[in-house]
Amino acid sequence: MGKFKIAIPTMGCKGLDDRVSDIFGRAKTFTIIEISDGSIGNIDIIENPAISYQHGVGPIVIKMLTDMGISAVAFNEMGVGASILLDQNNIKKVKVESGIPVREAVKAILKELEQ
Repeated sequence: MGKFKIAIPTMGCKGLDDRVSDIFGRAKTFTIIEISDGSIGNIDIIENPAISYQHGVGPIVIKMLTDMGISAVAFNEMGVGASILLDQNNIKKVKVESGIPVREAVKAILKELEQ
């Protein structure tokens, strides 16, 4: 599997114990998880730089994630523009239920990437 990073839109700053946000681009935070050979490594929590914007949050969030070297994201709901930008940047999208623990979202992403 190698080494890669995943991003999960989250409601706060609780790391693996946090919950998945219901909306991708307007999530309060993104929990960034480094995966190495299928195991969780570093975990960083990044505040969403575009949360207060009325419009155009998708491109800002996607640029941030792309610049961070993200390979996959979890989401429950996402706008068409954000979805297209993720595809254009070769970032895999994995749909998960909002409100589930981050650790469950990580399992779902890893399972999807193994296929």
